[in-house]
Amino acid sequence: MINFKVVRQPLKVICIQILTLSVSLTSFFTGISFAAKLSQDTEMCLSCHSMLSPGIKADWGNSLHSKIIPSEALRRDKLSRRISNESIPEELSNTVVGCAECHTMNAEKHADSFEHNGFEVHIVVTPEDCATCHPTERGEYEKNIMSSAYLNLTGNPVYQGLINSVNGIQKFDEMKLSYTSPDEKTGFESCLYCHGTDVKVKEMKSRETDFGELEFPVLSGWPNQGVGRKNPDGSLGSCTSCHTRHHFSIRMARKPYTCSECHKGPDVPAYKVYMVSKHGNIFSSVEKDWNFENVPWTVGGDFTAPTCATCHASLIVTADGEVMAERTHQMNDRLWRRIFGVIYSHPHPRSPNTSIIKNKAGLNLPTELTGEPVAEFLIDEQEQSQRQRRMRRVCLSCHSTQWADQQFERFENTIRTTDEMTLTATKVLITAWEKGAAQGLPQNADIFDEAIEKKWVEQWLFFANSTRFASAMAGADYGVFASGRWYMSKNLQEMKDWLEFKLKEEK
Repeated sequence: MINFKVVRQPLKVICIQILTLSVSLTSFFTGISFAAKLSQDTEMCLSCHSMLSPGIKADWGNSLHSKIIPSEALRRDKLSRRISNESIPEELSNTVVGCAECHTMNAEKHADSFEHNGFEVHIVVTPEDCATCHPTERGEYEKNIMSSAYLNLTGNPVYQGLINSVNGIQKFDEMKLSYTSPDEKTGFESCLYCHGTDVKVKEMKSRETDFGELEFPVLSGWPNQGVGRKNPDGSLGSCTSCHTRHHFSIRMARKPYTCSECHKGPDVPAYKVYMVSKHGNIFSSVEKDWNFENVPWTVGGDFTAPTCATCHASLIVTADGEVMAERTHQMNDRLWRRIFGVIYSHPHPRSPNTSIIKNKAGLNLPTELTGEPVAEFLIDEQEQSQRQRRMRRVCLSCHSTQWADQQFERFENTIRTTDEMTLTATKVLITAWEKGAAQGLPQNADIFDEAIEKKWVEQWLFFANSTRFASAMAGADYGVFASGRWYMSKNLQEMKDWLEFKLKEEK
């Protein structure tokens, strides 16, 4: 066996030596016998990285990418097909999708490409690279608000103010609290962990390795797999947010645990609500008997209750093959109302880039502070109806018309009542600003740095959101005492009392 600690030959020479040992040695490295299905370039990668990165090799070895060549995948019937391109480049169609096929794809577009033992390799594999086989999925995802999550957060001064109030280091001096701007690394591991970072090449740096001195790009904003990541090739998003590398498993993407990575906190409690709902109860009890691999996904056969993917993404059919929902990677394609992360619920924005929205007050918000939607930036009633029908059709796969209709009516009622409770909280806050008890918009001051302002944020970001999620996902208990209606009521009382105490103190 080669002792890599002492070898100092160029890596490419070592790899060639290893490759010439025997076909069985390659099988040993990969754990799978690929015969002629591996490209020579991927064999070269595996000859070293099977030992350097055994976890990556194992994940990839268990993936469909390592088992099925694109030309075989194209021969499947339309509903069962997992790639959306009608033709694959000749040089890629008859070998499995391996290391080289992804990490050397579109090298000229990648600012993070670097010479690596005879190859132009890039570190960050992006939706633009995946689009070689999955152009429809990439195109749908580009229409998705998640694809612009980084821009929507960093390009919105209102949200930036909220981020600074959360991430900024506070100092106490002379009975006052003051903020310092949050550092970059705190942003990377907090909001931008899910929203995505701007991945850039800072410099090239030489590093001593087991194979001698090699040069690598140093990336800022890395590691990251956020949904709206800005990539070195100019594309937006990260397929690995849901299809975790290097297995890229549809089984994993269909389970709620994947979504819970970013949808668990009090601002987006989808996972917590789901797990206490009847749907979550069924999943927890019998999911071991479900088939999460099949495409299309058969309701009543492969699964018997929805997961996040069922409602928002997957291709769903009945036992007779009737399509109940088309596959989509535009996650709001079946959503007509936007119910979280915002002050008031409203129709979904037309553009995935919500930072372009401005209300009458000049704020980058899809509603006025008093709740009226900024209609020119939002989908119209016809589009809302179409999206609602798509979601309703998923519900009707298991439920009667009456069940679905009345569930939707309850949800609409919850939207109305939570918006009303948020409006009441906003009126208390505006009164505090007008009477000088707090400094806010009228004074051109920070609107997130005082106690009453923080309680106002909790009203819509935590409590109203939780109540709406609980209603939408039939997890009602979570929307009452866990983090819902009780806390909206309690919070309003505390805001009103705070204002009274502050005004009395001033007198």
